[in-house]
Amino acid sequence: MSDLAARITLARGRRGWFTEGRMRSRDYALSPPGRSRPALQAGGLLVALLGCGAPAAVAADQSPPPNIILIVCDNLGNGDLGAFGSRLHRTPHVDRLAEEGTKFTSFYVASGVCTPSRAAILTGCYPRRLNLHESAVGGAVLQPVATRGLHPDETTLAEVLRAAGYATACIGKWHLGDQPPFLPTRQGFEYFFGIPYSDDMTRDKRPQAWPELPLMRGEEVIEAPVDRDHLVRRCTEEAIRFLEAHARHRFFLYLPHTMPGSTPHPFSSPAFRGKSRNGAYGDCVEELDWSTGEILAALDRLGLAAQTLVIWTSDNGAVRRDPPQGSNAPYRGWGYDTSEGAMRVPCVMRWPGVIPAGAVQDELCSTLDLLPTIAGLAGAPWPRARLDGHNILPLLAGAAGARSPWDDEGFCFYRMGNLQAVRAGPWKLYFEMPASATNQSKKKAPLAAPRLFDVRRDLGEDHEVAAQHPAVVARLTALADRTRTEIGDGPRLGPGQRPAGAVETATPLLLRRN
Repeated sequence: MSDLAARITLARGRRGWFTEGRMRSRDYALSPPGRSRPALQAGGLLVALLGCGAPAAVAADQSPPPNIILIVCDNLGNGDLGAFGSRLHRTPHVDRLAEEGTKFTSFYVASGVCTPSRAAILTGCYPRRLNLHESAVGGAVLQPVATRGLHPDETTLAEVLRAAGYATACIGKWHLGDQPPFLPTRQGFEYFFGIPYSDDMTRDKRPQAWPELPLMRGEEVIEAPVDRDHLVRRCTEEAIRFLEAHARHRFFLYLPHTMPGSTPHPFSSPAFRGKSRNGAYGDCVEELDWSTGEILAALDRLGLAAQTLVIWTSDNGAVRRDPPQGSNAPYRGWGYDTSEGAMRVPCVMRWPGVIPAGAVQDELCSTLDLLPTIAGLAGAPWPRARLDGHNILPLLAGAAGARSPWDDEGFCFYRMGNLQAVRAGPWKLYFEMPASATNQSKKKAPLAAPRLFDVRRDLGEDHEVAAQHPAVVARLTALADRTRTEIGDGPRLGPGQRPAGAVETATPLLLRRN
């Protein structure tokens, strides 16, 4: 038996990875409309791997679905981690995760800003499809007391896994709506501890409209204002308590960290303050690494490491500061736009015995792929509504010859409602854009003509080659046009768009004092 076959086992038609749990018919269907359903049925992994030219073996049903831990940092860049090239920050625990798992070096988020990026993470859909590419008042993200949020009819990764028998928790920053119908506890999470939106959305910014930044447990505000210095530590402690409480059951821990955050002065606890070589930002990054180490240590102590898929990433790249704080090296650009620096983020995945250790995967993958891939591992069907992501398990497993499904479809880069770029294979094409659409900074410049880069080899995008490759420009333009037709672009609407959640009147989240 080959090494891959020994690591990838399944039970055709038996109870195992691909056993389907009890699903509500209104939420799930065997196939998403418009796309065939890959590798979710019994034997689906065998088909997927053989289709990539990889061997597979049928074995006894001794490999249950894995536990899932999804760690998502806030505004952290590719160049902030030792495993991805940083010589400034000390990140031994994330580096260990990379040594024991696989680094994904062409891993993209679906937006360069928080709300739409997180919506894509949990639904497998482009934010434009969900109408969460902008707020109800035209902002790039949802703000406190917003009337818009993630529609309750959308099926989240938490709902998929909860229906398959997983315990579910969201601990950290939510940012998908702060009104009751949009809170984590209404979106598949049995437990929530954290803040409902970004750490910079504090009362002093809009004292007549915004409340003090609340810390919540479930749907109740337990502190306001929360002490942001201690958020990473407290969320880590809550996460470990959740792991300990569910050590004998399958679990999904979604740990969307609150840091480095959106303020010019990131927060960290006293144990880390002033200890790094990069000021407050470095202190914060090193505390996030400490948090990762605590989670990994808890898995080891509980005997769960071999049974747990750990995914570590960021919701978008580091943002521009003066003087600079975070790093998106070796990529060009900063968070909040459609540059490589904004949307090509660090990602590490570890599942001992399944995901190769010490490997590097440079095929194009995305946070859009998380829901369909994890649903496949859990034996859960895809949601009924159309998804944009793919089951990329062959890429996770390092199957020989596996290639990105995005190479044929094209991965599209939206900033708010504008489709600004597309990537397929090594090529990324930026489209003509007016200055008003190019980014969110005060310095805006129009893009007068399409620009093409080989972002697999030319990581800094130093060599523009559109004139040398007209056929590539034409092909990528055609791929982007398919997405434009489906979910729209700018003022042009698409038939594949679905409504965001909405309430008529929004009320602030307040601390109730006895």
